[in-house]
Amino acid sequence: MSPDFEEEFLRQRSTNIHELSNDPLRVLISSAMWIDGGYWFPYAFLFTVFLAQAERWLGTVRWLIVCVASHVLATLASEGALLGAVRRGLAPESAVNTLDIGVSYSLAGVIAVLTYRIAAPWRYPYLAAVLVFYGLPVLGDPTLTQCGHFLSVVIGLGCYPLVRGRGKTRNPKETLATPRG
Repeated sequence: MSPDFEEEFLRQRSTNIHELSNDPLRVLISSAMWIDGGYWFPYAFLFTVFLAQAERWLGTVRWLIVCVASHVLATLASEGALLGAVRRGLAPESAVNTLDIGVSYSLAGVIAVLTYRIAAPWRYPYLAAVLVFYGLPVLGDPTLTQCGHFLSVVIGLGCYPLVRGRGKTRNPKETLATPRG
């Protein structure tokens, strides 16, 4: 695609305030089908390491609930906060058209919910790493996307009732010590 066509194509699938106001269901679904920037290899790696493992553990329905809840709730909360900032004059009016696409909110929520798959005490360093990775950017001068990612992590952690009792937790020490043959 030409850069101009690509930008318009993605803008129509963006979960920005303008598109959410016009057709929220369409953009919430279509936005989650795209990756920002066109670099698919890191996403293929992350999908394999996190999303596939979570779906295998949770089953498709529960995994999808975590994905949808993270994507939809973080999008609505972050775009709602941006709308409030625009209305109070803290953000420019043009912010209603900010490009906001991608599956990264779902990915962040799933990465967070996998905390419950790891046995203690290993779960705590994992959780700390997730909170640092997604939380540090919010402490500076956060962007809409950084806030959305952190909200997705909180939402993923809030999905504990969905994952409670979903099989034995994994102990990395035992997994690494088990001989394969």
